Amino acid sequence: MRCPACGEEMIVVERSGIELDYCAGCNGIWFDSGELELFAGSVGAEIELPDWAAAPRAESDERPRRCPRCRKKMDKILIGEILVDRCPRGHGLWFDGGELGGLFEQQTAGAPAGETKVIEFLGETFRVGGGG
Repeated sequence: MRCPACGEEMIVVERSGIELDYCAGCNGIWFDSGELELFAGSVGAEIELPDWAAAPRAESDERPRRCPRCRKKMDKILIGEILVDRCPRGHGLWFDGGELGGLFEQQTAGAPAGETKVIEFLGETFRVGGGG
């Protein structure tokens, strides 16, 4: 599957029973429908996820991206204060590099344990971040 942001071939990684499509070129992440909720639950993050399928379109100057599943132009929506791309056919959500961390940081403000779990999960899954 091709990355909707940079066009690179994405890699599929599985962790904790969740399959994620990740772009090593731009660090974007594709969540198929239902995977974001599974991801949040797997890291024990208590975040508020709206019904993203019903979320209204957000205004943006960013160029539209195409869904990696159906190639339709995706809508921009706000989840919290983070602008993400949503497939109009409900296939999933696209997070540019840093947006997923931003969402969890925003939602877990004052609760660093939740953010730490997300960062640990992402770091272990994609081998990103510091440490060694």
